[in-house]
Amino acid sequence: EEFKTLKNEGNDFVKNGKYEEAVKKYSECMKLNDKECTIYTNRALCYLKLYKYEEAKQDCDHVLQIEDSNIKAFYRRALAYKGLQVRKKNMTGI
Repeated sequence: EEFKTLKNEGNDFVKNGKYEEAVKKYSECMKLNDKECTIYTNRALCYLKLYKYEEAKQDCDHVLQIEDSNIKAFYRRALAYKGLQVRKKNMTGI
């Protein structure tokens, strides 16, 4: 029950563009149940919005270890890789 409440609060934060707050709620959810893939893909979305590509990639990798056909995880991991590549290019000045 607490898990559901935290997840809904996290989802509400996402709808309002409050990604930092949503990350905190999803992280609290994980302490209660770390097998729920949706929480990881939701948190990955927040990390993408916050330009935290490495964290987003890690959450997606985790989901894909549990559920190897999770489309959201594949898609968001691809976005994370893309973000990491863009960042790398910007750092090397190419």
